[in-house]
Amino acid sequence: MYLNQRLRRALAEYAAGLNLSDPNRPLFESQKGGHFSANTMCQLFLDIYKAVGLKDASSHSGHRTYITRLANKGVGVRLLAALAGHSHISTTQRYIDVNAEQLSEAVEFL
Repeated sequence: MYLNQRLRRALAEYAAGLNLSDPNRPLFESQKGGHFSANTMCQLFLDIYKAVGLKDASSHSGHRTYITRLANKGVGVRLLAALAGHSHISTTQRYIDVNAEQLSEAVEFL
């Protein structure tokens, strides 16, 4: 898994406060002490988005933002597809949002 250094340090700091002697112990435990299901994680993110005032955010919002921001920094679609775990670049391309500012900046390259 590829993580930037800032996130890697934050996770290492978090993990240092846990007893991770059991390799099967989840990094983030549910209230019952086990791991989160995929559905529960999606619901958790929806709750977080609502709590901070992001009304129309979904479980894919973070994924879409991640891919879009990397694309805006010039990362190629093949790399984006690999990072996102997509088999086809056409899937990745659907995640890349385009706005008016980007369109204006693009035509200035001429």
